[in-house]
Amino acid sequence: MSTGLTEPRDRGRWRVRISAAVVLGVLVGVVVLAACIGPVRIPASEVVSSISAHLFGTKSSTSPIDDAVIWDLRLPRIVLAALVGAMLSVSGAAYQGVLRNTLADPYLLGVAAGGGLGATVAIVLGVNGTLWLPLAAFVGSLGAVVMTYVIATSGSERGDRSVIILAGVAVAAMLTAIQTFLQQQHTDEIRQIYNWLLGSFSVATWGDVGLAAPYIVVSIVILMAHRRILDVLRVGADEAGTLGLHPTRTRLLIVGAATLGTAAAVSVSGLIGFVGIIVPHAFRLATSASYRVLMPLAMIGGAAFMVLADLIGRTIEAPTEVPIGVVTALVGAPAFLVILRSRRGRGGAL
Repeated sequence: MSTGLTEPRDRGRWRVRISAAVVLGVLVGVVVLAACIGPVRIPASEVVSSISAHLFGTKSSTSPIDDAVIWDLRLPRIVLAALVGAMLSVSGAAYQGVLRNTLADPYLLGVAAGGGLGATVAIVLGVNGTLWLPLAAFVGSLGAVVMTYVIATSGSERGDRSVIILAGVAVAAMLTAIQTFLQQQHTDEIRQIYNWLLGSFSVATWGDVGLAAPYIVVSIVILMAHRRILDVLRVGADEAGTLGLHPTRTRLLIVGAATLGTAAAVSVSGLIGFVGIIVPHAFRLATSASYRVLMPLAMIGGAAFMVLADLIGRTIEAPTEVPIGVVTALVGAPAFLVILRSRRGRGGAL
């Protein structure tokens, strides 16, 4: 028999389950839609048949040409976009939880500036192949975060989140200044540099998916395993310590996992902003502030959002593509403001 205390909890659980089912349905829908739409329109039944044949060995009714378009051109792009969107959303939520800062995003500790500088150096030096450019961005991103952590923990209390944030801002500003200087010295390559900085999946291959997927999967698994601990850290380090946690060590592990996955995402996609802030906050407003609920929803929702944004970017002015970083801001900001206005109208808050 239900009581007055269990009824609100049951309603909350059903709301989360319904939200998860809706978001998962949206992800499946946008994936199929993105595989159908392009210069060559392909029916959804043929898309499903082609994917089933490749994954499960079933008989395909898709022509060889359409099968090549689906499997070799569109699906690598869709899968990579989904991975990057999921990673940026989950790492954004993790940063916001571990730093207890609602404005934290995956690029807070200098990942974007380091990745941008690494990619700029690779382009300027002419080593901008499909292997070296992502590798340079990956190394630059990790190097920037290591620099931030070393500066933040030198002469201060280890794990002080405000010092880490300020160190990240300073490192990002310094690396961005170096990147700007290199751009001014090499104006012939500036268009190529900006194309990378604004983000794109236009040349995505299964090789890019294989390059980034191991890091992203491992990072997401670690962060998901710590989502209950993030709920404990929300109440404060002292309270978490009384429950047997080691706050500094836990924060370092979570930040390390989020940084590793974000660096891998940046290395294959460029700098795609806004996703790591808007997606977690949208689900926080729509469902629950608990990281146990928020992070799985943000992962699925971030993947769907990125696939949809990439679809809009490559079709709205076809055959020219709009940079995906522009789309995520133009589409995401109004949607977020609508959710925020609706939630605040019902008395909710961030």
